[in-house]
Amino acid sequence: MTPLSDTFLETLAAAAVREGVADAVFTRLRSPLGRLLVVQGERGIVRIGFEEEPEDHLLAEVASGVGPRIVASDRQLETTRDALSAYLEGEGETLALPFDLRLARAPFRREVLETLQREVGRGQVITYGALAARSGHPRAHRAVGTACARNPVPIVVPCHRVLPSSGGVGSYGGGPARKVALLELEGALPSSA
Repeated sequence: MTPLSDTFLETLAAAAVREGVADAVFTRLRSPLGRLLVVQGERGIVRIGFEEEPEDHLLAEVASGVGPRIVASDRQLETTRDALSAYLEGEGETLALPFDLRLARAPFRREVLETLQREVGRGQVITYGALAARSGHPRAHRAVGTACARNPVPIVVPCHRVLPSSGGVGSYGGGPARKVALLELEGALPSSA
């Protein structure tokens, strides 16, 4: 059986998006943080996955929350790819991409992530406890940690900017080295290079 050409698949994805029959579109992006899988729905990015996350599991998660009609397309996500690439290469000061937190199913988690996105800018950091207080739940620092750990759109919703009050950088879904790299890129930590 002859594999389908990339041109044909891109044409098919464009038609699916144009006709409104695609629930989401995904692309793979090489970055200084490793390969990322970026999935975007009608309202914005719904999921960003690091290369250690099994792609089939990640796409199944998206399908269960957004819908099963997911197509691959670099061209349909060109603007998103360019913005993420520029930011991760240190060329962009801000990363203002639309995102959709419907995969953060618990209202508390969405609230925490929205507060984080809105109130903690590039070059800034916040503790889990301070983010809990800003979110209106001052004693929920552990729950804030869980919200950050389960953030479906890391980088765009910057959970890497949340640090433990005990010092150090703490945990990160993409691993501590990626968290440090992002904080260094944003000027929140001195470069280790």
